Amino acid sequence: MSSGVGVSPGNVPVYYGSASLKAVDRRMKVAEVVLRWMICGLGLAAALIIGTDDQVRRFFTVEKKAKFTDMKALVFLVIANGIASGYSLLQGLRCGLSMIRGSALCNKPLAWAIFSGDQVMAYVTLSAVATSLQSAVLAQWGQPELQWMKICDMYKKFCRQVGEGIALAFVVSLSMVALSCMSAFNLFRLYGKNKGRENTSW
Repeated sequence: MSSGVGVSPGNVPVYYGSASLKAVDRRMKVAEVVLRWMICGLGLAAALIIGTDDQVRRFFTVEKKAKFTDMKALVFLVIANGIASGYSLLQGLRCGLSMIRGSALCNKPLAWAIFSGDQVMAYVTLSAVATSLQSAVLAQWGQPELQWMKICDMYKKFCRQVGEGIALAFVVSLSMVALSCMSAFNLFRLYGKNKGRENTSW
């Protein structure tokens, strides 16, 4: 059997390092770079939109100011998106340099580190969005059984801006999930039959 040819369990030849596989790897690299830079931008935008959100309402002679720190879920969301943005910036630079140099990642410990980082960020961003959505639902519709009022009836501008930030954060979390799947593929392919032949993952 010639080098670069494997045999599947059904005794069907499987070719590694073909031109089509290289094209798929190239598209995956480009997709990863795009996703990481998109997360960097959208994560920063979400953190800024929510972090700078406030609204003052006057009730007779008393002024009440709504700000994101009044809801701990929003504080968590701002922090999570800030961390995701910084993490994606570093990973985006790494991916960009790898594409420019044409280098391949054959180092399993580094692949494990990237995979673990992507997994952690995916869980953190998803949990931040979930808790923020729960708080947003309570603010929008209240909870009559517990006599919790509809906050958004009084702070419409504040709630609208928070909604925009949560929407961006939701896109960030979905992108992180996609990246975690890609990094899992790039990691576990190092343990496949074509390990050591042609690894083009990062």
